[in-house]
Amino acid sequence: MSKNIKLRKGLDINLAGKAEARLEVAPMAKSYAVSPLDYENVTPKLLVKVGDKVEAGSALFFDKNNPRILFTSPVSGVVSAINRGEKRKLLSVAVEPDQQQVAKAIKVVDTAKASREEIVEMLLESGLWTRIVERPYGIIANPDREPKAIFVSAFDSAPLAPDYNFILKEEKAAVEAGMALLARLTKGKVHLSARKSAEGYMSEVKGVEYHTFEGKHPAGNVGVQIHHIDRIAKGDIVWTVNIQDVAIIGRMLLSGKLDMSKTIAVTGSEVAKPCYKRIIAGAAVESIVGKTAENVRIISGNVLTGRTTAADGYISADANQLTLIPEGNVYELLGWAMPRFHRFSVSRAYFSWLCPKKEYKLDTNLNGGERPFVVTGLYENYLPMDVYVSYLLKACLVKDLDKMENLGLYEVLPEDLALCEFVDPSKIEMQQILRDGINLMIKES
Repeated sequence: MSKNIKLRKGLDINLAGKAEARLEVAPMAKSYAVSPLDYENVTPKLLVKVGDKVEAGSALFFDKNNPRILFTSPVSGVVSAINRGEKRKLLSVAVEPDQQQVAKAIKVVDTAKASREEIVEMLLESGLWTRIVERPYGIIANPDREPKAIFVSAFDSAPLAPDYNFILKEEKAAVEAGMALLARLTKGKVHLSARKSAEGYMSEVKGVEYHTFEGKHPAGNVGVQIHHIDRIAKGDIVWTVNIQDVAIIGRMLLSGKLDMSKTIAVTGSEVAKPCYKRIIAGAAVESIVGKTAENVRIISGNVLTGRTTAADGYISADANQLTLIPEGNVYELLGWAMPRFHRFSVSRAYFSWLCPKKEYKLDTNLNGGERPFVVTGLYENYLPMDVYVSYLLKACLVKDLDKMENLGLYEVLPEDLALCEFVDPSKIEMQQILRDGINLMIKES
């Protein structure tokens, strides 16, 4: 019997440009890239050089912190570029794809009969292990440790988020196979959460602890779901996997080969016809959205937690949507004194609150500069977790590890504070402050 959890805190930001329930297949990109910057606490070591021939599933680099963790090519082709930044920091490895794709032979095991160690080795070899995230800290899971539970969220509540029921409507067998594999990686429970009244076939998946959530964003955040299902205490380890990555793992088990294709939502007010597109992970942005106009911000992910991507860049490994919104480089004279029905406000500073169902075409303008913290209790009205946001962030700023631990650092990741950052009148970069605090905790522990 499923358990329903109703959240009363949160905020839905109704943006223009939601994807229509229409699927297109994007053309093969001119190049695909794998970037260590898409992952936290990774120190890459190259295994290839420009001109090398690779197959889909061939290792491009590994993590020096744990050499067993491989980062593999999503396509077969030729390594066309190794992009570096300051101090020769590795930014990405680009691969120019072949016309005919060839996948590396990977020994696919029978999850019902294989040992846990064999399953782990299969995921490590294929590169799919990098899709398993460990909490606390939000880093790639350590294959030498076993979590107390695994959590999967089957819905996303972020602005313009994709509908996973539409994306995965033909992948029921793959999702079930992937969930069965996850169940072999822990002696604890595998928790699957869906949105109330929009469960699709998720309620039929066997071998999992099933939950439903209702409420506003961030109800779809797996961190919020963990908080209400089985909170993380000091010393606990839990793993999380995106539902679409579960399907990719299951597809490999069923087909016997690595297939990194996925469906993303192309959204935002600057997209002429928002829709869903079938791509291969790591695709060049231009192959997905074509040429973009000037003064357009391309975000790999959603507007709250996504990464800004250049027009000639690549979609992030963990992104299930691309969002295009206007750059906020147009300023209004005495804008604060106008009714501004076209502007969204949580404080009712504008008259737009009279139109609760209106879709907004928001840009990247912060409408103000950073200023000191205003302790008002505002953040706790939007975060459905027992965490005192302002005190936790101040502990991170002063690098007080004990207070960071006592105030709930183990329970949150930057994405969980993204909505607080959006409503913050002080324009504080909360997500970056929290990530710096987490990295400090990793370093010290």
